[in-house]
Amino acid sequence: MKVHAWNIFLILLGSFIFAIGINFLAIPSQLSEGGVIGISILSHYLLGWSAGLVNLLINAVLMIVGWRLLNRRTVIYTLLSILFCSFFLYITEAANRQPPTNDPLLAAIFAGLLVGIGLGLVFLSGGTTGGASIVARVLNKYFGWSLGNAILMFDVVVISAGIFMIGIERTMYTFIAVYIGARVVDYVVEGFNSKRAVTIISPFAAIIAEKITRGMNRGATVLHGHGAYTKDPKEVLYVIINKQELMELKRVVAEVDAEAFTVIHEVHEVLGRGFSIGK
Repeated sequence: MKVHAWNIFLILLGSFIFAIGINFLAIPSQLSEGGVIGISILSHYLLGWSAGLVNLLINAVLMIVGWRLLNRRTVIYTLLSILFCSFFLYITEAANRQPPTNDPLLAAIFAGLLVGIGLGLVFLSGGTTGGASIVARVLNKYFGWSLGNAILMFDVVVISAGIFMIGIERTMYTFIAVYIGARVVDYVVEGFNSKRAVTIISPFAAIIAEKITRGMNRGATVLHGHGAYTKDPKEVLYVIINKQELMELKRVVAEVDAEAFTVIHEVHEVLGRGFSIGK
């Protein structure tokens, strides 16, 4: 119950932040969005309809069509997010009369930031905002489209349609807002605890590991492997470090073995001793 209560709180908070981003920044600055909310905004510009009510109606139809494609937990959380988003969009409509800034680029940046945070919190709860997610699952099941490509195509079509209502310049600003929002969603869902995972293959792996553990105060995991062609046994080091420690690690490896094969990966979140938030 505590988990469900926390997830519902995330949906509630995320929906409110999302609605503020749309009604306080996007609509007053004549920007649009992707997906169903984009259609709702364009209908508001064209016909004066409430974006919240249109969002609710379209998503209700999509939920009827695609509810079989989602598991029960996702359906419940998605319904909650649709209801909360539509409700907050409706009650905050008074905020979309006067833009807080006359700079469309500034509006696009902060609209993307708020929408991204809002959506990220909803996704973090395990729910979705419906719309494009449901359309993508339908296209994936019946036409074999990948989920990512289906969502991208849906968003691009909706945003591009805005050219006829808000003009090409505002549509270009909308693409900026959507891009920023997508990046912010990634940060919220995957965490700001970005680290680097380093794989090191060297005949001097033991010496490098000792320098890492003693000199950098970091652990290193030794994996045993062999060359696919030569079949020679090899020791592979796997190390997780903070971004700030990367240059120091490179220096340590270069001092021991300048020809060591080193691969560096970005990881978004690490859980465990020594890698909690803030360390």
